[in-house]
Amino acid sequence: MFVSQLRYSTLLIAVSIGLLNSTLAHSEVETIRFGITSTESSQNQADQWQPFLDDMSNALGVDVEPFFATDYSAVIQAMRFNKIDIAWYGNKSAMEAVDRANGEIFAQTVSSDGDQGYWGLMIVHQDSPYNSIAEILEHANELTFGNGDPNSTSGFLVPGYYVFAENNVDPRTAFRRTLNSNHETNALTVANGQVDVATFSTDSMKRLEINHPDKADQLKIIWQSPLIPSDPLVWRSDLEQEIKNKLQQFILSYGETAAQREVLEPMNWSGFVASNNDQLLPIRQLELFREHSQISSDNSIDDETKQARLSDIETQLENLNNRIQSLSES
Repeated sequence: MFVSQLRYSTLLIAVSIGLLNSTLAHSEVETIRFGITSTESSQNQADQWQPFLDDMSNALGVDVEPFFATDYSAVIQAMRFNKIDIAWYGNKSAMEAVDRANGEIFAQTVSSDGDQGYWGLMIVHQDSPYNSIAEILEHANELTFGNGDPNSTSGFLVPGYYVFAENNVDPRTAFRRTLNSNHETNALTVANGQVDVATFSTDSMKRLEINHPDKADQLKIIWQSPLIPSDPLVWRSDLEQEIKNKLQQFILSYGETAAQREVLEPMNWSGFVASNNDQLLPIRQLELFREHSQISSDNSIDDETKQARLSDIETQLENLNNRIQSLSES
């Protein structure tokens, strides 16, 4: 009996310590770290984001610190190593965060026009003689191309498939010179005559019209992509549920007041809606299509290996198609 009582007392002590540690761990959540990719100058984005982060801090009762990075990869890595808790990504980088950094989509942005999506663009200078993708590809070996960040959806993945893969063109070898930069840099270098053609996006164009209207006037759009789902917000899936609940409540209700809409205006957003990882399904399709095209045209791969890899991709595509069909019917 004494042994039983001892075991029971030990169990109570262990449970109490566990509860205490849990309470302490919870009380230690004093800061939320928010990752933001600098698709334009960091100073511009810091000024635009701070009022929103201040409102988030007040609503959650904790400090909210921004983490600005010059490319998507740095924000993905920051989430992977628990340096940030939540981040604003493009769809391509969100896919990387979900697959490799324990990320989970919980919301997506709604544009100031009410759109839950945006479009990738190809731009040239207003005075450029080129007016179509066909003309650009015909003269590619004479031109400098401003490609997007490799983890950018609108700046890299979407034009990579619709402009280049569908035309059996490798931009790395087709152009006289290819550079990779963020959206704002691409636009400014085209406007300044330093790059002949570049990738861009409609949401970045709206921001450029606010921050650099004179430069926006110097751009000409020669291609627009199919609709891309609007940018997702991603949190670490292992974030405490209570913090998740508070974050989601704050995000999904933000934009209801005139003051909040004014805060979101510089980002060209009107609010947010709930989302999940299924938002990435069409992006996954694009990535697999692009990979399939690259492997098909790669003569350095032996036939047996090539067929095995292509078959695997085709199976993944079939599973994706079935998933998308199932969602559309539900």
